[in-house]
Amino acid sequence: MDFEKLIVWQRSKCLAVGIFREFARCRDFGFKDQITRSALSVPSNIAEGMERGSAREKVRFLWIAKASCGELRTQLLIGREIAYIADPQAENWITETRELSKMLCGLINKISD
Repeated sequence: MDFEKLIVWQRSKCLAVGIFREFARCRDFGFKDQITRSALSVPSNIAEGMERGSAREKVRFLWIAKASCGELRTQLLIGREIAYIADPQAENWITETRELSKMLCGLINKISD
């Protein structure tokens, strides 16, 4: 399965691009580094997993991607509370991370069967 055709990969890549653009000028380098790294980790781990040979390896990296999605959601919630991210944008991204987590669960279950 080509990871670039997966909707979950496409959407997580778009989310990462949006977060990188939003934080390009952020002066809080610690927060910027953490949130961009977790955003980048989601599509990266999907890609790495799907390029692996066995179903077990694929699933392992998809779980890592799902965990990164939870990490990213936490950072988005904090970013909203400390006014680094406007409420509407934060809510869109938080919703997107919830949907991506569900999609990853579905993909994990499909590969595990």
